[in-house]
Amino acid sequence: MAELGYALSSEEHGPNELVDLAARAEDAGFDFVSISDHFHPWISQQGHSPFVWSTLGGIARETDDIDVGVGVTCPIMRVHPAIVAQAVASVTAMFEDSGQQFYFGVGTGENLNEHVLGDQWPSHRVRLEMLEEAIEVIRKLWTGEMTSHHGEHYTVRNAKLFTTPEQSPPICVSAYGDQTAERAAELGDGFWSVGPQDVVETYEENGGEGPKFSQLTVCYAEDEDEAVETAHEWWPNSLLPGQLATELEIPKFFEQACELVEQEDVRESESLVTDPDPATHVENLREFVDAGYDHVYVHQVGPNQEQFFEFYEDEILPEFE
Repeated sequence: MAELGYALSSEEHGPNELVDLAARAEDAGFDFVSISDHFHPWISQQGHSPFVWSTLGGIARETDDIDVGVGVTCPIMRVHPAIVAQAVASVTAMFEDSGQQFYFGVGTGENLNEHVLGDQWPSHRVRLEMLEEAIEVIRKLWTGEMTSHHGEHYTVRNAKLFTTPEQSPPICVSAYGDQTAERAAELGDGFWSVGPQDVVETYEENGGEGPKFSQLTVCYAEDEDEAVETAHEWWPNSLLPGQLATELEIPKFFEQACELVEQEDVRESESLVTDPDPATHVENLREFVDAGYDHVYVHQVGPNQEQFFEFYEDEILPEFE
């Protein structure tokens, strides 16, 4: 049976609230939490984007048993991979001290977050090359040895990490298409996606092993009309088509695109569950398990987090024990 997790939405909650929500997820009985790494929210209504590595330090201190992952970090532009390596090593060591597993999800990122230093936004092919080299740099530094690297995209000179975990975390590479899933099988120790994407089969067919993560987005309320209204207000971006999520540069552009999303689109969406029937939630989660994912985490959209926790404690988590 898959492990069930809870999504810590950095776009919707401040750092202290995220720490509290992680502790609440542990109390509710979730197996793990996954936290997003953003510089901007998707739209201004969401209102937050705390620095993920500071927040993870707080989560490490306020939780005891629950596993934690970052899903996902882009280690290729906004933060140099050598600094990412240091951040992950420190956070992993904190969780390791209490026996918690940390999972390091990586991907090729979105322009929304990665343009902020003024770098040109590369094509996906180039970003995938950068991700491969970034992973190489990170793994070198995790050895704890003096490291120099002179590559096409990154330079590291005489760098050595003195705080490293006893065991490096699995690097779970994100993919949404078959070509990237093939590369993920070569580069990673695990796989990360959103929705019950069938590309997990491509990952496995190409020798990919390790944990396989994916996210179910829901908006729970006792009344579906309320859930639809909340989801439309807080998370219409999930209904944008194609490559918009990776190419648009600022929240204002997402807000303009989201003007095309109607409440009825949210109600009929297959990517955002608003039905309060427990059977619908269980059925959707089992689709992920049937697709091959062994770590499925749930993103509750909007401010109504406590009612969601109570619903999942009473109705959903017991179905997966």
